[in-house]
Amino acid sequence: MEKGSPSIVVACDGSEQSSGAAKMAAELAKATGQPLKLVSVYPYSKSSTLVVAGVEHSKIEAEKQKYGREVFDAAKEAMDKEVPVAEEVLLHGDPAHEILEYMQGHPGTHLVLGRRGHSMVRSLTLGSVSEKIVRHAVGPVTVVGA
Repeated sequence: MEKGSPSIVVACDGSEQSSGAAKMAAELAKATGQPLKLVSVYPYSKSSTLVVAGVEHSKIEAEKQKYGREVFDAAKEAMDKEVPVAEEVLLHGDPAHEILEYMQGHPGTHLVLGRRGHSMVRSLTLGSVSEKIVRHAVGPVTVVGA
């Protein structure tokens, strides 16, 4: 599959909002005939905590893979079984930054993601992943409520 070919990409994190986004992404992929891809980001904060705790690199890698498998399986469970998943991509780092980098490297990406609920104060001071992505995205983004 070409790097710049159009695709529907759902950002997965295992949450209820992510499952709703996966369901909508599958519906979009089915309706448009575009391939469906799953993307997840293993947060840098999780691996940093493991490094500080002295966990071996191989165990950290195993933890990342376990996280990815659980998140991708949860997304697939929410989706229409008739829609095949063309690719699963597990990234590592800051979720908003990594997803934006992915979109820049894959023109034609239509990103679908869930909106996570934050308290009003936290949302105003930190911003959410979905808000950062919408603000800086280089392609279409659909944010799903729940």
